Amino acid sequence: MKKTTLETKTLAPGPDSLPYLSLSFSLSLPPSSVNMFLRRKHSQNPQEIDSEQRDAKVNELRDAIGPLSGRSLKFCTDACLRRYLVARNWNVDKAKKMLEETLKWRATYKPEEIRWHEVAHEGETGKVSRANFHDLNGRTVLIMRPGKQNTAPSGEGNVRHLVYLLENSILNLAEGQEQTTWLIDFNGWTMTTNISMKTIREIVYVLQNHYPERLAVSILFNPPKFLQPIWKVVKYLMDPKTFEKVKFVYTKSKDSGEYMRSIIDIENLPTEFGGKATLNYDHEEFSRLMAEDDVKTAKFWGFDDKPSHQVADGHLEAAVAPVTAHLAPPAS
Repeated sequence: MKKTTLETKTLAPGPDSLPYLSLSFSLSLPPSSVNMFLRRKHSQNPQEIDSEQRDAKVNELRDAIGPLSGRSLKFCTDACLRRYLVARNWNVDKAKKMLEETLKWRATYKPEEIRWHEVAHEGETGKVSRANFHDLNGRTVLIMRPGKQNTAPSGEGNVRHLVYLLENSILNLAEGQEQTTWLIDFNGWTMTTNISMKTIREIVYVLQNHYPERLAVSILFNPPKFLQPIWKVVKYLMDPKTFEKVKFVYTKSKDSGEYMRSIIDIENLPTEFGGKATLNYDHEEFSRLMAEDDVKTAKFWGFDDKPSHQVADGHLEAAVAPVTAHLAPPAS
């Protein structure tokens, strides 16, 4: 194990910083993690290939992974295979290895079987929720408010809750769109509400290894200054392609408003992010919405008889709800 230690002695006092903050922590990283970052840093530009060659690569990857059945077959659409190829710069062998690892993970973790009632307690404060609007490109928007952390910061529940919402966000993508947008509001976030480094590492791993090319952009809005040394560690856990999608946006920056408006309609954008909309998380209403989506998910994956859970008078109860909306593209 390689031990990476970062230390910040002093941050200059000012209106946007904490005066004389001293922060020191360490994180043990396997050499492979650091080497992966350094190696990919110099080879992240994808091969320049035309559409015919890309189609050929998709077919080659499909032949390489061999016969599939059941949920694996449903998961491995041409679009899915293309995303894995893009994530590995169109290298079929590397994409095959990555995809096979995902299929093993999905067979064990079973993200498509997670139901809202199993993770609803994680979402009671609205720390992560799906917005009721898309961005200007038709991408589903996930809103994250880490200051509303309400469960054990190192608990598996945090990861499972996010995986559920990733699958749900993909289910609700606009037609022809494959990626999601993340808005992360750091209002109220402190070191005491921070999730553990172990959980952060697992979230990063799951996102970039099992949901490649599903993230369009992750906007960190007004992150506190003491996040910067933590970020210096986290970036070594990230593939450069994922790292480039993370944007730091500050209210006092003259370009922040223009940047946010280039992604989301100002009328839909919550005031927390510089927009005009009001962000009011209603857990009961959100639970009803998720219960309806659970039915769509079950129908797509072929277990229609698995009960959904709806909210009645603020309490979760088992029910099988009718399918009321057109099924979105598969969570692949």
